[in-house]
Amino acid sequence: MKKILIVTTSHNKMGDSDHPTGSWVEEIAAPFYRLADGGVAVTIASIAGGVVPFDPNSQKPDAVKAEAAQRFLKDSAVQAALQTTPALASLNVDEFAGIFLPGGHGVMWDLPENKALADLLKTYDTEGKIIAAVCHGPAGLTGAVRADGKPLVAGRKVTGFTDAEEKAVGLDHVVWRLLQARQRALGGVFESGGDWQPHAVRDGHLITGQNPMSSELVGEQILAALQV
Repeated sequence: MKKILIVTTSHNKMGDSDHPTGSWVEEIAAPFYRLADGGVAVTIASIAGGVVPFDPNSQKPDAVKAEAAQRFLKDSAVQAALQTTPALASLNVDEFAGIFLPGGHGVMWDLPENKALADLLKTYDTEGKIIAAVCHGPAGLTGAVRADGKPLVAGRKVTGFTDAEEKAVGLDHVVWRLLQARQRALGGVFESGGDWQPHAVRDGHLITGQNPMSSELVGEQILAALQV
């Protein structure tokens, strides 16, 4: 059985403010069940270990209309696992066929400069393992480099939460850096669909999705990549 590692944020505030954030429910839920139902073993870890924080907005009725999100919140085994996740740095990452980074604004603060994540991404890229992310999750890619020293995303097709979508939710002046602009500055070939529309991009073993609505597509593309 092939294994995929999901790594979530451990950051629960918007920067230094008291505004709560964390992971986004649908962005973990949809890929998790797409993979698990497809016969893939999925491990959920977090940057610091312990409880995975969730953005309260991602648990509101309008945000959990998708079947996967509702299933996720009612899944007692998954919910228990989210209380005691292993820290990324404590894992033997060689056993996994790839990594998936879900979003939620928390990732903007603890993923881009995490050394354990950057080292893992460099290794997985060199080995041709799957590297996937959705919405703000691609922020975790921006701190990584390839074996040749170039940014991980340089010259590759990528997507993520767009600057327009960030402005639409009123957080463009809160996040430390706009993700679309950052990926382009690193040489990424950024592609996007319409605001709030499902859109995913695959460039070799690199898979990215634009927003929460793209989570299912990313899960499908990870599963397809595993079957090659």
